[in-house]
Amino acid sequence: MSEVLKGIKVLDFGRYIAGPFCATLLGDLGAEVIRIEKVDGSEDRFLSPITDEGDGALFLQLARNKQSMTLNPMKPEGREIVKKLVATADVVVANLPPDTLEALGLDYESLTTIKSDIILTMISAFGRGGPYSNRVGFDGLGQAMSGNMYMSGTPDQPVKAYAPFIDFGTASLAAFGTMSALFERQKTGKGQIVEGSLFNTALTMMNGTVIEQAAIQRNRMATLNRSQTSAPADTFKTKDGWVLVQSVGGPLFKRWAELMGEDHWLDDDRFKTDISRGDNGEIISERLATWCAERTSQEVLNEMEQARIPAGPVLSPQQVLEDPHIAEKGLFEPIKYPGLDRPAPLMKTPVELSATPGTIRTRPPKLGEHTNEIMLELGFNHDQIRALREKRVI
Repeated sequence: MSEVLKGIKVLDFGRYIAGPFCATLLGDLGAEVIRIEKVDGSEDRFLSPITDEGDGALFLQLARNKQSMTLNPMKPEGREIVKKLVATADVVVANLPPDTLEALGLDYESLTTIKSDIILTMISAFGRGGPYSNRVGFDGLGQAMSGNMYMSGTPDQPVKAYAPFIDFGTASLAAFGTMSALFERQKTGKGQIVEGSLFNTALTMMNGTVIEQAAIQRNRMATLNRSQTSAPADTFKTKDGWVLVQSVGGPLFKRWAELMGEDHWLDDDRFKTDISRGDNGEIISERLATWCAERTSQEVLNEMEQARIPAGPVLSPQQVLEDPHIAEKGLFEPIKYPGLDRPAPLMKTPVELSATPGTIRTRPPKLGEHTNEIMLELGFNHDQIRALREKRVI
């Protein structure tokens, strides 16, 4: 089976999610990816530890299809090794502030003196330019500073989403940009900077709400899970759990009103349009809440499906592992990893290509598992490698 990015080499200097998952997506599509870690292991390796050595769940998700090399690029010998690595690479991925990139010799100007057609995919919290450019930040800052947290939860308690969706969104956009830059390089022979930021991603996701505010000063406040621009769209408690029902558009509302026995609402001015239904969503949610409370989750879902109204259960992580749709499609690939009693369920490449799909070819690497192999490929001999280890350069 053909691999889209076979022959492309990526140096992954990323940490946590945005940089590493960008490189993961490129690796899934066939690129050779070398993850560069601190000599004692980078902090993101040890988040949510699940092995005796402390390797974490998130690391396992983001490190498949990668080789692991330990390196201290701040030492002079380490800087020389970085140069040798860059000379063999097509893409450098780093989610670090611009001034840190310069300190490590990973800024674009430094990289192009080594390899003129290199592509630098740089990801930071706020991007270059502007007063925030060198501020550090995680996913939560993007959620907080884009209006997303303000519009989640309640007016008394802003809420951050548990899943770091700004990180994963930024990684996906950065991978899209990197693929575009590789395509352009095929035509021109020139590399370029691909720049992503958590703030850009967050503002993109909240742009519609900001546009509405600029245009009509709606001054919206959070309403927990209830939508403000359509209805019914909310979470509802059943006899044995919770479900989410999400409706947009007149045809869906008509089917819902008929299911509820509220046909007369179809002629009610409060419910004429999506926005008017959203404005009066509390009334609609109260009606559906009463209906759901009298039924089990499965009974609710069965009736919603019969009426072709989008609805789904609120699942726990354990229930996700047991979900029949996930099992039928094989969305989780069981990957064995040293120190785990059972295979880890790694989510496959989320975009499914019919002819050249992404694949998980190799398990996540142990710390520094490929350092010797890579150093030998760069031209170092065993004595030199031993000496560099003693100096903790690698």
